[in-house]
Amino acid sequence: MASITYRGEYQWQVKIRRRGYPSQSKTFESKSDAEKWARMIESEMDRGVFRPLAESERTTLQELLERYSKEVSPTKNGWEQERSRLRVIGRYPLSEFAIANIDGKALAEYRDTRLREVAKATVVSELSLIGNVFKVAIKDWGYVLPHGNPIDAVRKPKIGNNRRDRRLYSGEEERLLAAAEEYGGMIRSIIILALETGMRRGELAKLQWKHVNIKERAIHLPREVTKTDEDRDVPLSTRAISVLKALPRRIDGSVFGVRADSITQAFGRVCKLAKDEKGKPSPVDDLRFHDLRHEAASRLFERGFNQIEVASITGHKTLQMLKRYTHLRAQDLAKRLG
Repeated sequence: MASITYRGEYQWQVKIRRRGYPSQSKTFESKSDAEKWARMIESEMDRGVFRPLAESERTTLQELLERYSKEVSPTKNGWEQERSRLRVIGRYPLSEFAIANIDGKALAEYRDTRLREVAKATVVSELSLIGNVFKVAIKDWGYVLPHGNPIDAVRKPKIGNNRRDRRLYSGEEERLLAAAEEYGGMIRSIIILALETGMRRGELAKLQWKHVNIKERAIHLPREVTKTDEDRDVPLSTRAISVLKALPRRIDGSVFGVRADSITQAFGRVCKLAKDEKGKPSPVDDLRFHDLRHEAASRLFERGFNQIEVASITGHKTLQMLKRYTHLRAQDLAKRLG
């Protein structure tokens, strides 16, 4: 039976005690709202469909993001990037909401705010992450939400066809390597190894000498390093072997000793430093580090490797995924035709 107590101006407290259910308590500004809530809860108990929301009403999204960051993210490959996205989400007003109060409208407001700041693909990624946080909270942590996972009630932006077919134009590799030599550090060796192996940025950043077998001309990437959560063996060309042999051995056992985001930053600066054949500034435009993986896969096809062989080297799981990063030059194919 519900009891409603006047506790002062705009404070009407409802308490519901019923055998077989946890005690429920909530305070309202008006008696009518208190009575309405009491009837709703008692009706749900009568029908056996009551689900306690107290914990969800006092837990903010920020608290959920922090728990997810500590308990779930470290179990994934690329967890550093995920934690970075969680921190970004946590800086917005949405994170201050109790999770029981987050609905499609609240997520739509977050979506529209972010669309004014970043690309559609970034917003889609963030919304997917929020949805997964709620999924874990519901299924693994026992939180009860009034209408299930609120991500199902918000429309995600359509990003269309974001396929890139950017490859290195004539002379760009030489210009990039010359600029990388001028920039210094490990970026020149990283660029060459990316072109020769098709390895991802994160795989190169995490590469350890214990993964490298110079004698067998191969790199063994354990599943904790690869994006696909599967081991992969990458063959090494003569050029790749030469680069690796010239590198100093680091005390920590890492090959390059850099973070993935540092590779991106250095590569962007190298592209801006590039010069033309006369030594005048001539930046390499619209080139991302990931495009080197695209270039590497395309070169493998042009050398005559088949789809299965290329996939085993690059780690692409399906032919469709491989097609996204492969763009063969017509002129090179024509040479093979004779």
